Amino acid sequence: MAEKLSRILYIEDEPDIQAVARLALEMVGGFTLEVCSSGAEALQKVADFKPQLILSDVMMPGMDGPTTLKKLRELVQTATTPAVFMTAKVQPSEVAEYKELGAVDVIAKPFDPMTLAGKMEEIWARCHG
Repeated sequence: MAEKLSRILYIEDEPDIQAVARLALEMVGGFTLEVCSSGAEALQKVADFKPQLILSDVMMPGMDGPTTLKKLRELVQTATTPAVFMTAKVQPSEVAEYKELGAVDVIAKPFDPMTLAGKMEEIWARCHG
Protein backbone atom coordinates (compact mmCIF):
# COMPACT_ATOMS: atom_id res chain seq x y z
CA MET A 1 0.00 0.00 0.00
CA ALA A 2 1.46 3.34 -1.04
CA GLU A 3 1.82 6.15 1.45
CA LYS A 4 -1.08 8.58 1.52
CA LEU A 5 -0.78 11.64 -0.70
CA SER A 6 -0.37 14.73 1.45
CA ARG A 7 2.15 17.17 -0.11
CA ILE A 8 1.43 18.80 -3.47
CA LEU A 9 3.60 21.40 -5.21
CA TYR A 10 1.16 23.61 -7.11
CA ILE A 11 2.42 25.96 -9.83
CA GLU A 12 -0.08 28.47 -11.22
CA ASP A 13 0.41 32.13 -12.20
CA GLU A 14 -3.27 33.23 -12.03
CA PRO A 15 -4.22 34.33 -8.47
CA ASP A 16 -7.94 33.56 -8.99
CA ILE A 17 -7.26 30.00 -10.12
CA GLN A 18 -4.69 29.59 -7.34
CA ALA A 19 -7.29 30.59 -4.76
CA VAL A 20 -9.92 28.13 -6.04
CA ALA A 21 -7.43 25.26 -6.29
CA ARG A 22 -6.02 26.02 -2.84
CA LEU A 23 -9.54 25.86 -1.41
CA ALA A 24 -10.26 22.62 -3.29
CA LEU A 25 -7.02 20.92 -2.28
CA GLU A 26 -6.48 22.22 1.26
CA MET A 27 -10.04 22.59 2.56
CA VAL A 28 -11.78 19.82 0.61
CA GLY A 29 -8.83 17.47 0.15
CA GLY A 30 -6.88 18.14 3.34
CA PHE A 31 -3.59 18.32 1.42
CA THR A 32 -0.57 20.42 2.34
CA LEU A 33 0.09 22.75 -0.58
CA GLU A 34 3.14 24.74 -1.59
CA VAL A 35 1.72 27.29 -4.03
CA CYS A 36 4.17 28.83 -6.48
CA SER A 37 3.33 31.59 -8.96
CA SER A 38 6.11 30.67 -11.40
CA GLY A 39 8.39 27.87 -12.49
CA ALA A 40 11.36 29.74 -11.04
CA GLU A 41 9.65 29.96 -7.64
CA ALA A 42 8.84 26.24 -7.79
CA LEU A 43 12.50 25.41 -8.45
CA GLN A 44 13.50 27.49 -5.41
CA LYS A 45 10.97 25.93 -3.03
CA VAL A 46 10.90 22.31 -4.15
CA ALA A 47 13.92 21.02 -2.19
CA ASP A 48 12.56 22.18 1.17
CA PHE A 49 8.99 21.15 0.47
CA LYS A 50 9.69 17.63 -0.90
CA PRO A 51 6.41 17.24 -2.82
CA GLN A 52 4.83 13.85 -3.47
CA LEU A 53 3.00 15.21 -6.51
CA ILE A 54 3.48 18.21 -8.79
CA LEU A 55 0.45 20.01 -10.20
CA SER A 56 1.37 22.62 -12.78
CA ASP A 57 -0.30 25.05 -15.11
CA VAL A 58 0.99 24.77 -18.69
CA MET A 59 0.79 28.36 -19.94
CA MET A 60 2.78 30.67 -17.67
CA PRO A 61 4.88 33.74 -18.41
CA GLY A 62 8.63 33.18 -18.31
CA MET A 63 9.07 29.47 -17.74
CA ASP A 64 6.04 27.46 -18.91
CA GLY A 65 4.83 24.21 -17.33
CA PRO A 66 6.71 21.83 -19.66
CA THR A 67 9.99 23.75 -19.17
CA THR A 68 9.46 23.82 -15.41
CA LEU A 69 8.83 20.07 -15.37
CA LYS A 70 11.97 19.45 -17.42
CA LYS A 71 14.01 21.43 -14.88
CA LEU A 72 12.34 19.67 -11.93
CA ARG A 73 13.25 16.33 -13.54
CA GLU A 74 16.91 17.36 -13.40
CA LEU A 75 16.74 17.58 -9.60
CA VAL A 76 17.29 14.45 -7.52
CA GLN A 77 14.27 15.18 -5.26
CA THR A 78 11.80 15.44 -8.13
CA ALA A 79 13.35 13.24 -10.82
CA THR A 80 10.51 10.72 -10.45
CA THR A 81 7.79 12.76 -8.69
CA PRO A 82 4.47 12.27 -10.52
CA ALA A 83 3.50 15.45 -12.36
CA VAL A 84 0.07 16.55 -13.55
CA PHE A 85 -0.60 19.42 -15.94
CA MET A 86 -3.65 21.65 -15.63
CA THR A 87 -4.66 23.40 -18.84
CA ALA A 88 -7.50 24.53 -21.06
CA LYS A 89 -5.70 22.90 -24.01
CA VAL A 90 -6.94 19.33 -23.80
CA GLN A 91 -7.19 18.15 -27.41
CA PRO A 92 -6.07 14.49 -27.62
CA SER A 93 -2.89 15.51 -29.46
CA GLU A 94 -2.07 18.10 -26.78
CA VAL A 95 -2.71 15.62 -23.95
CA ALA A 96 -0.48 13.07 -25.71
CA GLU A 97 2.25 15.70 -25.99
CA TYR A 98 2.06 16.53 -22.25
CA LYS A 99 2.31 12.84 -21.40
CA GLU A 100 5.35 12.51 -23.68
CA LEU A 101 6.89 15.33 -21.65
CA GLY A 102 6.45 13.21 -18.53
CA ALA A 103 3.05 14.16 -17.12
CA VAL A 104 1.08 11.26 -15.63
CA ASP A 105 -2.22 13.05 -16.31
CA VAL A 106 -3.82 16.25 -17.55
CA ILE A 107 -6.67 18.07 -15.81
CA ALA A 108 -8.88 20.34 -17.90
CA LYS A 109 -9.47 23.96 -16.95
CA PRO A 110 -11.86 25.11 -15.79
CA PHE A 111 -11.82 22.32 -13.20
CA ASP A 112 -14.49 21.38 -10.67
CA PRO A 113 -13.23 22.43 -7.21
CA MET A 114 -15.39 19.78 -5.55
CA THR A 115 -13.79 16.90 -7.48
CA LEU A 116 -10.19 18.16 -7.80
CA ALA A 117 -8.97 16.57 -4.56
CA GLY A 118 -10.55 13.23 -5.50
CA LYS A 119 -8.90 13.43 -8.90
CA MET A 120 -5.49 13.95 -7.23
CA GLU A 121 -6.11 10.87 -5.02
CA GLU A 122 -7.11 8.85 -8.08
CA ILE A 123 -3.97 9.85 -10.02
CA TRP A 124 -1.80 9.14 -6.95
CA ALA A 125 -3.36 5.66 -6.57
CA ARG A 126 -2.77 4.94 -10.27
CA CYS A 127 0.89 5.96 -9.97
CA HIS A 128 1.35 3.66 -7.00
CA GLY A 129 -0.96 0.85 -8.04
